[in-house]
Amino acid sequence: MNQPAARPASVEPLSAGVALRALTAAEVARSILEGFDKHYRLFRAAAAKARHCFERADWPAMRELVRSRIQMYDQRVAEAVASLLAAYPQTEHDESLWPAIKLSYIPLLHEHRQPELAETFFNSVACQVLHRRYYRNEFIFWRPAVATEHLEGATPAYRSYYPRKGGAGLRATLESIVRDIGLANPFEDLHRDLRNVVHALRTHFARPTRARPNLQIQVLGSLFFRNMAAYIVGKAMNGHVELPFAVPILQNERKELYLDTLLLEQNQLLVLFSFAHAYFFVDMEVPAAYISFLRQLMPKKPRAEMYMAVGLHKQGKTVFYRDLHYHLTHSSDNFVTAPGIKGMVMLVFTLPSFPYVFKVIRDRFAPPKEMDRATVKQKYLLVKYHDRVGRLADTLEYSLVALPLERFDVALLEELKSEAASNIEIDGDRVVIKHVYIERRMQPLNLYLEEALRDGDADRQRHVLREYGSAIKELAGANIFPGDMLLKNFGVTRHNRVVFYDYDEIVYMTECNFRRIPAPRNHEEEMSAEPYYSIGPHDVFPEQFGGFLVSDPRMRAIFLEYHLDLIDPEFWIGKQRLIGEGREEHVFPYPEEARFRRSGKGVAA
Repeated sequence: MNQPAARPASVEPLSAGVALRALTAAEVARSILEGFDKHYRLFRAAAAKARHCFERADWPAMRELVRSRIQMYDQRVAEAVASLLAAYPQTEHDESLWPAIKLSYIPLLHEHRQPELAETFFNSVACQVLHRRYYRNEFIFWRPAVATEHLEGATPAYRSYYPRKGGAGLRATLESIVRDIGLANPFEDLHRDLRNVVHALRTHFARPTRARPNLQIQVLGSLFFRNMAAYIVGKAMNGHVELPFAVPILQNERKELYLDTLLLEQNQLLVLFSFAHAYFFVDMEVPAAYISFLRQLMPKKPRAEMYMAVGLHKQGKTVFYRDLHYHLTHSSDNFVTAPGIKGMVMLVFTLPSFPYVFKVIRDRFAPPKEMDRATVKQKYLLVKYHDRVGRLADTLEYSLVALPLERFDVALLEELKSEAASNIEIDGDRVVIKHVYIERRMQPLNLYLEEALRDGDADRQRHVLREYGSAIKELAGANIFPGDMLLKNFGVTRHNRVVFYDYDEIVYMTECNFRRIPAPRNHEEEMSAEPYYSIGPHDVFPEQFGGFLVSDPRMRAIFLEYHLDLIDPEFWIGKQRLIGEGREEHVFPYPEEARFRRSGKGVAA
């Protein structure tokens, strides 16, 4: 009987080794996805908690929830990394495992409800485990591997209502929409509110508008919670007309609900979802379905900013970074120094064809700036956690951003080497920026006013000066003192709103000591070029604001016409008093005149 031929000794161990590596890759992939699933369960739980905070009018708890949710993602990534390294220490050193781990991860996302978020979580974990500066595409999800178009969950993302069905009529349909949101609080006067909504709708669907066969109202299934408001978001359709809308729901002092207004213009929604506002709490089983719906309402808004608006800021950063590199591939202009007066703390540059600015901390700060890099970072973190009330620009913070060297203007590159050498390095054909903040580009307020003055446009001057003072007041009511309130530190958005964007001197209002300038005791003090009174490190003298905030006498007169109270210390002390008493100031992301009038319930109209 013939004996079977002996197999080479190396075959069996090699096969076993391949099988073991495949098994390890599959286990690691499952472990990472479990970490993400835990994160997203907690993310949805935060949205549910926001709903309870709103129903109880527990605004301090809502503020704390904002802070804890922002920290949530990094905490879950850190947990996933620690778990992975404890169970599979070889993943830190054996890079050859990661292409297999990624390939094992992709099938796990089949039928997953948040695949794009899970891919971003995978990238975050992989980058931290590998401790690499650059990552090849086979290691991470540089491009999405799973399509999210038409992805739906167990419950549809939006509900559809048909005013013609069964003769229900518009008002009854609107009442059904409001009832279906299921808030626990009673309404102050729902009949009155629905009458107001119908009246506002008819200004856009004026009689005799014909009801088309497709007449319907679509409403996203989850409310959008932010600060002291909840928002119903949807669109009305009749024939070829599509009308996006949002309805803010507020509470009176008895925790009774009322519909405050009807926002019907796309621009109104763009302001509501602006980068200068805090993120919403939204309970989304399928985030991609919500983003798809919202982009139908606001097609001009970038997908990255849409993800950030609903609280998924890490996904927003991923999408933005992809957009940036895609734009670099399809453009040819160079990065240049951003227009405006140069700052003493930040070196700011931009790509003219891309509507963002890049801010790099300088190595040295010119006097009188007395702070260090860590303090600047802490100020930007303060803004990230705080309610931005539509007046503070959101920032995207990145580390180790590699940009093509050939796309840098020579003068800008020299300035970076001279002023921020510790924060950049040249690596072959790339400029690597170790730490950078990226913000939406706005026209500096001082340049905007100079342009309006040259054009002789008094209306633009008046509008933006009024906005400037309103921005300062609204920030004060939110416990933010901007510090350096010069015109150059504010920008004008495409919606002609004034937003603050220079954070190196920002502090809480409660940390300031607002004082009145003491009267001089003698002629020498009165004529002195230097202050004749003591000045503490936290002292602020509002009476000086009128002279340096707006230097042009004509414009200063307009500014003080609207905001004379800003130079009165009592205004600032009064704001501090309200903050100390825990009394919230609600800043409406829409004009005061747009609000419905209310009466008869003992609350302000």
